[in-house]
Amino acid sequence: MSKVRDYEKLARSILDAVGGEDNIISAARCATRLRLVLKRSDTAAKEQVAALPGVITVVESGGQFQVVIGQHVGDVYEAFSKLVQLDDTAEDAQANKGTILNRIIATMSAVFAPFVYILAAAGILQGALILISLLFKDFAKTGTYEVFSFISWAPFTFLPIFIAITAANHFKVNPFIAVACSAALVSPSWADMAARVVAGESISFIGIALSGTTYTSSVLPPLFLVWILSYLERFLNRTINDVIKPLFVPFFSMVIMVPLTILVIGPITTLGAEGIANGYNYLADHAPALAGLLIGGFWQVIVIFGVHWGVTPMVLANFEQYGRDSFQAYQTIAVIAQVGAVLGVILKTRNQETKKVGVSAGLTGIFGITEPAIYGVTLRFKKPFIYGCISGAVGAVVASFFKPYYFAYAGLPGPLTLVNGISSDYPSSIIGLLIGAAIALVLPVVLIQVLGFGEDTVATATPTGQAAPVVHEQEVSATLTNEETIVSPLSGQVVRLTDVPDEVFASGAMGDGFAIVPTLPHVDAPFNGTVVMVAPTKHAIGLRSTSGVEILIHVGLDTVNLGGTPFNVLVAEGDTVEVGQRLLEFDMTMIEARGLKTITPVIVTNASAYAKLIIEQTETIAANEPIVTVVK
Repeated sequence: MSKVRDYEKLARSILDAVGGEDNIISAARCATRLRLVLKRSDTAAKEQVAALPGVITVVESGGQFQVVIGQHVGDVYEAFSKLVQLDDTAEDAQANKGTILNRIIATMSAVFAPFVYILAAAGILQGALILISLLFKDFAKTGTYEVFSFISWAPFTFLPIFIAITAANHFKVNPFIAVACSAALVSPSWADMAARVVAGESISFIGIALSGTTYTSSVLPPLFLVWILSYLERFLNRTINDVIKPLFVPFFSMVIMVPLTILVIGPITTLGAEGIANGYNYLADHAPALAGLLIGGFWQVIVIFGVHWGVTPMVLANFEQYGRDSFQAYQTIAVIAQVGAVLGVILKTRNQETKKVGVSAGLTGIFGITEPAIYGVTLRFKKPFIYGCISGAVGAVVASFFKPYYFAYAGLPGPLTLVNGISSDYPSSIIGLLIGAAIALVLPVVLIQVLGFGEDTVATATPTGQAAPVVHEQEVSATLTNEETIVSPLSGQVVRLTDVPDEVFASGAMGDGFAIVPTLPHVDAPFNGTVVMVAPTKHAIGLRSTSGVEILIHVGLDTVNLGGTPFNVLVAEGDTVEVGQRLLEFDMTMIEARGLKTITPVIVTNASAYAKLIIEQTETIAANEPIVTVVK
């Protein structure tokens, strides 16, 4: 299709086949697919749409009727949107699907992931102040210390405002209204009133006595405020006249939600968070070894399933109530154990590619980010992951005898945040942490050196009976004008296209290629060329090399439903790029927390124009290493 009327005709044919506008709940598009959420669908509609000229195939997955069109999907979507009233995305329709637990975890991830590095930076600053104060006794009395101290505490003091911004995006609320309501919770005036209530003064609002609950550093009160606000705002937008709506929607939102939170939502959710924290603290106080065993041994398993965000309210409640928390102490030991497992693999392996991936994954682990270590090394080989969990459990149990605590919140607990366990009131804390961390780091290294990690069964580069393609120097010079080499845009595990758990990509309907399970969260240019497409939801990029090879890089499966949140695109359509140039960054943790796969198909969409594609037979690859030779 090359004409506007062709796109309009196809859009009309699709709409008619699926039952017309009355059958459309919402629609969206990604890099290759028109994604429809239908009230009802049947086999006949699927077959009819799949047979339309310009449609590659139809897939029904995740509650969506996905019409695979290819590079012209944007034109078809634009024509389709003129025929019906569409939502910008199908995310709202999808939000009501899945288990309650999955939806809670997805919410926690969407709320905390965007600013977790802010909290991590503030935590590192607090740790640095602790360390400097130990070295220079009078430093804590200086104005320099005071300035850096209030800087480090500011993100925690005004945490409800951070939550308001991200929760507003997740729940589709006006962010300014959400911030206005949450800012009221951390107002100095309310803090003064709450202090007077705690001191014994009786203050009431419309005859109802106010509690002394304060909301600085709180998590659940602002989160529930924005969630309930999303329903109130939609109701107000439907019922208030358009002329006065811009003024009275925020007016009624604030005068209803702030008192409701102070009177009901805040006290109840605060008690809930404190109750969960007290339950964990009871276990940590009365059976510290068991607490250490469970957290040190199973924390990384929790990370794999993406439910680790669920503990954030409990941990922050501990810091708010007691100024310390043991959960993050044990959590740090579990993180260090995975770093130790990666180090063990680096020292043991003879595969240079495994060493390179291990070094990259290990470096991120030092900063408390273990996903590259898990997916790139330890879980891929299985045994190192198990050794890491065992070592984390042993290290945490030993540390538990010293009553370890963190005295400053660590957004990303890991080796760099061990100083957060230093306190003159609890001198044994840092001793236990250092001993536990040493065990967690060394034990997996020893286990891997003695027991191995099964590399021979994983790192075989070539299928049995098939020699890996080798291009000799003479052959290169002889065929230089007829071949083009494409390097890998990502680092990670290479997967055959037929093994991708998506029938459109696996069938080759989009073209030939391969897929990568990434170990590092970024995409680089695989050749010199031009950006021809950036998906509106930022999860896919189309490129054309200077010689005409067209490539689609699709980060993750069904990631269009994330609305672009985990992605940061560094280029625009029409940009000229050079091989190795950074194109896109993405948050693997957020994608996985939503229950989606990060496996990334890399497709030569015009493969039919070439005589042959030679794909390197390798288990793993680093970005910017040759992976495909296109033969004209």
